[in-house]
Amino acid sequence: MGKAKVKRASTSIDMTAMCDVSFLLLTFFVLTATARQPETLTVDTAPSYSQAKLPDGNVVMITVGDEGKVFFNMSDPNVRVQTLQQMAAIYGIEFTPEEYGKFKGLEDFGVSIKTMKTLLAANDSERTAEKQRGIPVDSTQNLSNELFSWVKQARLASAKILKDKAIEEGKDPDDIELMTVAIKADADEKFPSLNLIIETLRNQKQNKFSFVTGLKTD
Repeated sequence: MGKAKVKRASTSIDMTAMCDVSFLLLTFFVLTATARQPETLTVDTAPSYSQAKLPDGNVVMITVGDEGKVFFNMSDPNVRVQTLQQMAAIYGIEFTPEEYGKFKGLEDFGVSIKTMKTLLAANDSERTAEKQRGIPVDSTQNLSNELFSWVKQARLASAKILKDKAIEEGKDPDDIELMTVAIKADADEKFPSLNLIIETLRNQKQNKFSFVTGLKTD
């Protein structure tokens, strides 16, 4: 007795819906993503075996290189604006709303607070490491040690923003993660420059901080 032939169904799949979803997702990511700006001061960090990673947000990065130049970076744009407002009040400098908007998009800088207006007025191509002399830092806790003020005010601004957000969400405002402070130094940088930064952090009881290094291979 012969076998009954089973009618084969078509194996073609309509990919129209999947293509539409893929292009919608691609368009969404392209429109919402922001390009990461290159670092103004590029340093060659020392290698190490540590694979620990910094958190994605709420980080302050202190970069030192080029014979002691200090640059400052705040990962959160809202913290940048709040910090600059507090620094302006301390050093008696007034910034316009337009300047605050420019500073919000400025990832790192290496100038004194007195020349901040000049930096904000410059074009992106003019904000090179060669034209920035670095943030003033010394062994005191006075206003002359501007790095001390930047770190302190950034920590205060971050804590305030996170506490206000926690209160809005009905969470405990005391249960927030404090800002992470990291130092990224050139491998050839001399110890006195690094020591000034470390002492500046210790003078405000910021005894916990990270060193950014390159990964050493076996």
